[in-house]
Amino acid sequence: MSKKIVLASGNAGKLREFNAMMADLGIEFVRQSEFGVADAEETGLTFVENALLKARNAAQATGMPAMADDSGIVVDALGGAPGLYSARYSGAGDDANNTKLLEDMKDVPDSQRSARFYCCIVYLRHAEDQLPIIAEASWEGSIMHALSGANGFGYDPLFFVPTHGCSSAELPPEEKNRISHRGQALRKLHQLLEQE
Repeated sequence: MSKKIVLASGNAGKLREFNAMMADLGIEFVRQSEFGVADAEETGLTFVENALLKARNAAQATGMPAMADDSGIVVDALGGAPGLYSARYSGAGDDANNTKLLEDMKDVPDSQRSARFYCCIVYLRHAEDQLPIIAEASWEGSIMHALSGANGFGYDPLFFVPTHGCSSAELPPEEKNRISHRGQALRKLHQLLEQE
């Protein structure tokens, strides 16, 4: 018998990723939009707070266990920006976000272009759960001088992966899922749920 968990996201790619990673635990994720749940307002000051807000919103609205993630890119030369505001950095979507990041980084030398993708995933058994399961991971790299690659989304074409010598958007999807911040956090979460 599978256990249904609400995924506090409308992202179809994320849903596929979560379902693939957790299938062997008998868990099936259902997007919150299928229950008519509106997105939570992300008013937290940290990734963990925002993930909790999203999961709690979905759990309260559905009465079911819920899971949410919050992630972004943290650029050292920009004092951690775009960080929490990665998705809405430019206010106009992925292409504009990448253009803004390139512009903000145009005078930064190679030695100071370090960055990391960060992901926090939160699982709530119910809306009042005081002991949420939290899995976090980061993926180290740097910001490139130009877009490269057609896979992935968001900042993937600008994120240089030193272990593979290419951008995140040049990696095959399976490899990206294996080594990325979200892939690492999902594996940690899988281990924690196995112990439940």
